[in-house]
Amino acid sequence: MKTFRCVCGADLFFHSDQCVGCGRSVCRCGSCAMITAVDDQHRCMTCNASLVPCHNRTEHGVCNGSVLADSSSDEKPLCRYCDLNRVIPDLSIEGHLPKWRLVERAKHRVLYDIDRIGLPLVDDHEPALIFDFKSPEKQPVSTGHADGVITLDLNEADSVHRERTRVQFGEPHRTLVGHFRHELGHYFWQKCVLPNCIDAFRDQFGDERDPSYVDARDAYYQRGAPADWQQNFVSEYSTMHPWEDFAETFNAYLDMVAIARTFDHFQSDGDVDLTDFDALIVRYRRIGVMANELNRDIGLLDLVPEVFTPPVIEKMQFVHQLAQSNQARESASSVGC
Repeated sequence: MKTFRCVCGADLFFHSDQCVGCGRSVCRCGSCAMITAVDDQHRCMTCNASLVPCHNRTEHGVCNGSVLADSSSDEKPLCRYCDLNRVIPDLSIEGHLPKWRLVERAKHRVLYDIDRIGLPLVDDHEPALIFDFKSPEKQPVSTGHADGVITLDLNEADSVHRERTRVQFGEPHRTLVGHFRHELGHYFWQKCVLPNCIDAFRDQFGDERDPSYVDARDAYYQRGAPADWQQNFVSEYSTMHPWEDFAETFNAYLDMVAIARTFDHFQSDGDVDLTDFDALIVRYRRIGVMANELNRDIGLLDLVPEVFTPPVIEKMQFVHQLAQSNQARESASSVGC
């Protein structure tokens, strides 16, 4: 993630809603997509577009987005990212609002990265992307993806619950950002891979039809991952089934792109070339070594826990090509690789 600049010269950050330098209101512009100060008429001070704050900002304080004033007649206008929500938590229950705020911050950050690499969030192709945020008070909730709908258990916003589950399943990381990246991997498999490049997928990840997902899942929870899983997979969980392998690889690819771009921004105010996959891998390895040692200096988990073997790199390159080819074809109204 990069920082932005207020008209007063102060730094603005992706989730900023007010400039700490001059006190101006700040939003994510619905026109130029910059994090920018707005004037008293709520006009973007970067592109001069007339804006309306997202309803989730004015009513709930969980968003800093906006929409174009002349494109919204809705009494409760929602920004591009909030408009993807179908179910939000029951805010009458104590503690749900701060958890939802954390969920939205993670979701917005990941969707912003998806926009930047060129995969489609909203288009005319099915399935449409939908988010359901539910809590388990009334019935159990399983985080997952099904036919375009990404469901998230609100308890994942509780750090104690999340850490307990992370240890239980032996995961190096378990974060809200990671959940969104993983489930979006499932979504883009259905949206982009299945209709366009399924044969190439099967060559790289295996045939998702045999064994079935249910049989593969049951076998994984009975026996676990093979002892040599690191030779061919980015995580233990990715050994379960080709769908999970793709979702975990998609997650790792987005981690790489986000960390490389953030590092590059703060190091040189530049922007890493997303089209050069080999350069991305080299850069990410160097950053990972440095960041892991910094984390170890104060007893934190490694920032980059994965070891990228040649088979894993080939799978990540598949995801890279998926994004690059979609970006090149979006003007032709087609999706795929």
